Amino acid sequence: MFIHVIEAKYIKDYQVWLSFNDGSNGEVNLSDELDGEVFEPLKDKLFFKSFTLEGHTLSWNNGADFAPEFLKELVIKNICAA
Repeated sequence: MFIHVIEAKYIKDYQVWLSFNDGSNGEVNLSDELDGEVFEPLKDKLFFKSFTLEGHTLSWNNGADFAPEFLKELVIKNICAA
């Protein structure tokens, strides 16, 4: 099964709640993932929270996005750390 983000809700700062097509869901904190030229604008919290769902994942209008599989790994790590 290919993993798709089917719902996303901004929580605060760089935290987003995600729901996936396999029934799993959880929170991610993307503050440590904003390295590189395309992610630099996302450090502005107003711009960060302007994401949309496009191509089955979080996307921003500057071309930045995260692979849904990567986001799912972050959710799993967050659950295991709790």
